[in-house]
Amino acid sequence: MRWALVKVCLAVTTMVVVAFAVPLGLVIREMARDRAFSNAEREAAAVAPALSITTDRDQLERVVASAGSDAGMAVHIPASGDAAAVDLGRQRAAAEDIATVRRLGRASTAEVAGGSTLLQPVALSSGEIAVVEVYVPEAEVTNGLTTAWAVLAGVGLALIVGSVAVADRLGVRMVRPAQRLVEGAHELGEGKLGARVPEEGPNELRLAAVAFNSMADQVVQLLANERELAADLSHRLRTPLTVLRLNAASLGDGPAAEQTRAAVAQLEREVDTIIRTAREAKPQTVAAGPGAGCDAAEVVRERMAFWSALAEDEGRKVRVAGVDRPVRIPVARADLAAALDALLGNVFRHTAEGTAFAVDVHNGEDAVIVLVSDAGPGISDPEAAMARGRGSGSAGSTGLGLDIVRQLAESTGGDVRIGSSVLGGTEVRIWIQLDARAPVRRGHRGSVRRRRPGRLVSTFNRPRSLP
Repeated sequence: MRWALVKVCLAVTTMVVVAFAVPLGLVIREMARDRAFSNAEREAAAVAPALSITTDRDQLERVVASAGSDAGMAVHIPASGDAAAVDLGRQRAAAEDIATVRRLGRASTAEVAGGSTLLQPVALSSGEIAVVEVYVPEAEVTNGLTTAWAVLAGVGLALIVGSVAVADRLGVRMVRPAQRLVEGAHELGEGKLGARVPEEGPNELRLAAVAFNSMADQVVQLLANERELAADLSHRLRTPLTVLRLNAASLGDGPAAEQTRAAVAQLEREVDTIIRTAREAKPQTVAAGPGAGCDAAEVVRERMAFWSALAEDEGRKVRVAGVDRPVRIPVARADLAAALDALLGNVFRHTAEGTAFAVDVHNGEDAVIVLVSDAGPGISDPEAAMARGRGSGSAGSTGLGLDIVRQLAESTGGDVRIGSSVLGGTEVRIWIQLDARAPVRRGHRGSVRRRRPGRLVSTFNRPRSLP
């Protein structure tokens, strides 16, 4: 667009300059010619008074010499009575031209070698017509013409260059918003959901930028809704499947019971595949905006009310701590519920009946820590478990639960650590950063400290006991 505008402006300005410069150059040439012949007419007029008084050759030679043009002026006086014809100076014009001027009584010009001549008729006292011939060299006709044309060409060229420069600047003002719109579209296509375009430039481009920003906001909202739907899908499907699996495990032996358990296992694998596919199809996680979030204590109380009923059926001891006061976190309610269900579902799935577990919430100045621990056999290789949580998968574990938890923590700038709990089993620590821009200090083995030196918020090895 920029170069197209420059080309158009160049073509239009060139046509305008040519349309004005060519006629003006011709006018300047005519003016130079008129100036040269006007000077010749003045020289001829200086001799006319003397011719009307006398035709004496000596006197006329003095008059021509006093005019300063004796080299380029000639006087042709016809014969009259007893007086012979007089010719002063060098004759350059043809005799026929001189005779024609004498007969018509009008001034005329004639082309001669090296220039032109002005033939001016003058009436004598005898009634005859004398002709004054003034030679006008070609150099005098074109005197100053080259300089004038050069100045005119320079002005025209300056106008063209100036117009191109102005068009280029205008083109930059028009193209730059268009380029930013293209860059924003590319960034949005690459998954950078924060890409926006400044609303500047011509009115059409401003409207396009407004429409693009509105579209980007809609895309972010749609992806946020998809993320909520994925978390809700995890919550709605995985939790009933866990209950169904536990109930199927209590059916005892027999072909029907085995078929039921196999069907439940197959259904659970299919649901895990669907959820994994939905999460992998999501181009980018959209963090909660300002003012968004939930009360972590309320969500923990709600989910623990559900899991406590199952724990009571299996004889598991349950402890919940740190949920007596509101704890605001920048995480969607459905996301936190899905993460808790994933971790507690793993406890029920991978530990024997009667194994105790606990959920603790620690509220710090710049972070909230949710600890889920159990008294099971523990995890022999925490790094491998976290690798499964990043999508590698392994036999007997899909890694979906830890993947849900990891994405929840990382969306706030936090992380997830796996360690050993004081109950003797596994402890999963979810670090939820309240301000993703704030720096944090982490101690050894996943311990988390506030910015104030020496003040411990929580560690993996903090002593606690089940009721």
